[in-house]
Amino acid sequence: MRLRVTSGDTWTLSPLAVEPGDSVASVKARFLAANRVAAARLSQYEVKHGGARVRDESRSLASLGIADGSALIVLLRRRRPVR
Repeated sequence: MRLRVTSGDTWTLSPLAVEPGDSVASVKARFLAANRVAAARLSQYEVKHGGARVRDESRSLASLGIADGSALIVLLRRRRPVR
């Protein structure tokens, strides 16, 4: 299935091919690696689906009801202040 994953840093949309059994953490890791974010920084990012933070990223996409064509947002946990 394909997801629409958006980065909170640049707000660019990236389609990502995944399996329903993939964990949210693995999707986040693949997306951030494709956007050249160091693996050491993975814990600094969170995933949102439907406006709500996914609290348990070890769960599979299917168990969270994330279906083909769904949108996820990956963004920094601690946002930078806007000046």
